[in-house]
Amino acid sequence: MSERDEMIAPADEVELSGVVATLGDDAEAISVAPNWKLVWWRFRRHKLALIGGVVIIFVAIVAMFPGFFSTQDPNETVATDSFIPVQKLRFWHNGRFQIHVFDVEGKRNPETLRMEWFIDETTIIPLQLFSHGYAYQQFGQFETDRHLLGVTDPESEASFHLLGTDRLGRDQWSRLMYGTQVSLSIGLVAVLISTVLGILLGGISGYFGGWIDMVIQRMIEILQSLPPIPIWLALTAAMPRTWSVEQTYFAITIILSLIAWTTLGREVRGRFLALREEDFVVAAKLSGCSQMRIIFRHMVPTFYSHIIAATTLAIPVMIINETFLSFLGLGLRPPAISWGVLLQEAQNLQSIALAPWLLLPGLAVIITVLALNILGDGLRDAADPYSH
Repeated sequence: MSERDEMIAPADEVELSGVVATLGDDAEAISVAPNWKLVWWRFRRHKLALIGGVVIIFVAIVAMFPGFFSTQDPNETVATDSFIPVQKLRFWHNGRFQIHVFDVEGKRNPETLRMEWFIDETTIIPLQLFSHGYAYQQFGQFETDRHLLGVTDPESEASFHLLGTDRLGRDQWSRLMYGTQVSLSIGLVAVLISTVLGILLGGISGYFGGWIDMVIQRMIEILQSLPPIPIWLALTAAMPRTWSVEQTYFAITIILSLIAWTTLGREVRGRFLALREEDFVVAAKLSGCSQMRIIFRHMVPTFYSHIIAATTLAIPVMIINETFLSFLGLGLRPPAISWGVLLQEAQNLQSIALAPWLLLPGLAVIITVLALNILGDGLRDAADPYSH
């Protein structure tokens, strides 16, 4: 070996050993890491999915605490305050930090007899965080009057409307907060029911086969042969008008979930047909495991990634279905509050021309659905950390 080779070789060996050591540490960490940590390591590399997850977390927090985020009683009507425009939040006044909005002044147009509103920049309404306001029940268990944002003096008659008001003078921001709770919960509950039905019936069909498989598959074919939109419209139109808000809520949820499980049921059946002859399933049978344990502890976990993707991508579909049913007046009805019910106020051009802010619940639907779809894509890729 030449003098030059002798000088370079030690440095190369040190560098190479460092790389091997690093790779060895990573390999050891991966080999002993639990599955949830592998999923998280891969998921956090998907930047758009992380953003979508943050958006969904925020939406979920709003859905859990709508009363805290609201500023007015969502059902309080003030006929004289109809179609008040959006009052923008402002944070600086006379060179110092002060959360406030400008007051609005209204006067009736002598020709059209409509109330016209103008922003009065000479008068401010001071606001504060965590203020007292109208009383509401949290989780239906305890009563409180604490809100994220409110007027500085709760005893005053001052009011503000961050997203304006509708034709009955109801605060759109507060109604949007409560509508988020209803629409999101319907989507989650309906997807939960449809996922359980799809995994249970599809798994039973693929695992047992025979006449059980024939009956379940014929039922799936009948449900899939029916056009979903006319069936939804027919079933929701058949609901009695005398039903309470709670009864209508659960009826809509069940209707959406009973029709949506068939696709996942078919997919689960196909996977079970391929898995039931695998060695690990045969070994579980020989070891005396019950059939339900084999299905849910051995076979279902092998395609969690597909179930996660199907579930997260089904939630926005359910939300949209509830929204358009309520928009058509066949889903939830007032006094219930959902995104679809809120969009009913924007059904005619006159309302849109007078109050374009009534379309803002549609923006909430778009943002939530888009975030759920992006989150679903990220979770689908992350659930299989050994791919690519």
